[in-house]
Formats: sequence, structure tokens, C-alpha cells
Amino acid sequence: MDMAWLEVFRTAARLGSFTAAGERLGYTQSAVSRQISTLEAEFGAPLFDRLPRGVRLTEHGRTLLPHAEAVLDRLDTATRELTALTSLTGGHLRIGSFDSANAVLVPTALARLRAAHPSISVTVTEGLSATLLDRLHAGDIDLAVIATYPGHPHEGDTFDLTPLTTDPLLVALPRDHPLASRESLHLTDLADAPWIAASRDPGSTLLAACLRQGFHPRIEYAVAEWTAKLGLVAAGLGVTLLPSLSAPATRPDLALVPLHPDDTPTRHVHTATRRGHALPPAVTAFLPHLRTAADGMSGQQ
Repeated sequence: MDMAWLEVFRTAARLGSFTAAGERLGYTQSAVSRQISTLEAEFGAPLFDRLPRGVRLTEHGRTLLPHAEAVLDRLDTATRELTALTSLTGGHLRIGSFDSANAVLVPTALARLRAAHPSISVTVTEGLSATLLDRLHAGDIDLAVIATYPGHPHEGDTFDLTPLTTDPLLVALPRDHPLASRESLHLTDLADAPWIAASRDPGSTLLAACLRQGFHPRIEYAVAEWTAKLGLVAAGLGVTLLPSLSAPATRPDLALVPLHPDDTPTRHVHTATRRGHALPPAVTAFLPHLRTAADGMSGQQ
């Protein structure tokens, strides 16, 4: 059934005239009459009584009218929502990202998106990269910002990965630490230092790099949140490793010294999308802002 027939039917029913309906819709009176006749043949019943002056709905027509209005209203709503998605006056961005990417990188890009397209709604999911890829595969999010290490790619043909930036490690020290003024540090320079990490098992944290350098770090405090870690460092109670992505949000009473690149692989940040799936317009609009934010942060490293 042609939806245009229902619009002609609704307009004729409202105006009580084929001629008036034609004038409203840009058809001739005979064209309206033909379309109504076609619709009546479709339903197998007369929808209008043809009167000397105008038309009047039959019982079949009165029964059809609310259904025709509901169908046309739903179609109009769908058209407006689809237009909003395409024109970016609506839509929803569902992004997942790991914790240090959420410190500055993702918020900066979201602020740019909001300035350009304030009607797009946003949902941010935080998690480990592997978890985010699971959620991406399940369709719970449309875009993931993940971290990978050389030699440990997320293999397979499920995702499209696009390089975004690098995230080298820094050593966070108290401002008055003897090594705070160094241009770079080796982990062995801090072999005897008290460390602050997310766990007392260094192999499950960034301190796994210490094990690869041949020493077992003395973990003085095990706390999960970055705010607590950096607060302990600022109080002079230890040192910790910090991703560069978190550096711009770090408190000013700390010294951040680059870790020598020979000591641990630099992790790489990628965007991930589902291969073979069309990107929602909100994701397409967001990606250039994410790239701009990443380029800006790379220039500060």
C-alpha cells in the first residue's frame, strides 16, 4: 500500500472534499478520486459517500481514519527522528574508554562535540580495554577507546582499529624528591623506593615493568583510585607510575618525569568500531573531535 493514499484519505476526510484535498496536497480532483478509489479497492469497501457537495466518511471510512492517522503520525515521527540523526540535531553517542583516557582526552573531545552539536546525547562507559571490546561486540556501545601494547594486538576480524595516539609512562614523584629534576628515569633508579600501586601483586599493575627490569618493587600502599595514589605521592609516601594521558589532570604539587622508553613498551591508543557495521552519525561526528584532542595532547608530551 502506498502511504500517499492514506495521506490523501486523511486530508479528504478532514476537509470533506476531494477538491479541497487536492488543492491542499497539490493534486487535481480527479487524481484524488483515483487514489481514493484505489484505496477502496485495496480494502474492498467504500470509504466515502460521494455527495452533491463534498464527501462524507462511510462506516468503513470512520473505522479506518484513526488507524490511518496513527500510521501517518508514526511515519512522520520516524522521518523527523531519522532526519535529526542525519542532520546531527539529535542522536546518541555511546562511547567506552579506559580510565586514563577519561581523564582529559575523552572529556576534551566531548566538549568539542557538545559545542558543535548540543542536541546529541552521550553515554560514557569506563572499563578495561578487553571489557570494552566485549561490550562493543555485543552492541552495547558504538565506539571504544582502547589501549594496546606492541606484540599484543587485539587480533581477529571483528573490529576495525585506528591508531589515535601513544601513552608513554611517567614517574610521579614528590616535588622535593632527589630525582624530581631528572629529564628521564630508569626504573632501576627507583629500585629501593617505596611504591604506590593498585595492587600488592606488581604483575597485575603497571609495575610489571619493574619485574621485567629484574627487581621486585616494594609496594608500600595499594590503592585503586588515581586520586588516592597521587595524594600519597604528594605527601612524600612513595612514587608511582602514571600514564601520560592522565598528566594534564594531575595535581600541580607533583613532579612528573618521563620513564626511559627502554624500560617498558609504550602503549598505543586506538579507536575500535565493529567491522562491517555502519557507524552512527553521532560517532562519525565525534571522531574528528577525538582526533583533534589526541593531536593536541601528543603535542604536549
